[in-house]
Amino acid sequence: MRHIFKLTLATTLACAAMTAGAAERNPLSVHVLDLQSGKPTAGIGVTLEQQAGGQWRELASGVTDAQGRIPALYPEGKAMAAGDYRIVFKTGEHYKRKGQPSFFPRIPVEFTVDAPAQHYHIPLLLSPFGYSTYRGN
Repeated sequence: MRHIFKLTLATTLACAAMTAGAAERNPLSVHVLDLQSGKPTAGIGVTLEQQAGGQWRELASGVTDAQGRIPALYPEGKAMAAGDYRIVFKTGEHYKRKGQPSFFPRIPVEFTVDAPAQHYHIPLLLSPFGYSTYRGN
């Protein structure tokens, strides 16, 4: 009977930890993939801005990791508000480090948050002379 209790307690604690982690999940993530190589793009500087009173105000910034991701771009401990946001991918710096020409020094992606409780994921498919983006999950 003690073993069953231990297993049940361990399962309950694990489920509680997963539920807490999901509740605390950052509402915004980004991912950059290189269309030429088909690989994630590490080292891309990214800023997050929110529009307020007709002006853009920086909320956060980060750099993509080895998997081309920033899994938590929204400021930690703050609830996302409905409104207009802009993510700026600093792609020119990336291509300059590689010694490769590119056409877009920065790629601004504007989007509207109308359901702040949802998770927003913004992937960027990147090449030196073009890009594509969409709302991911």
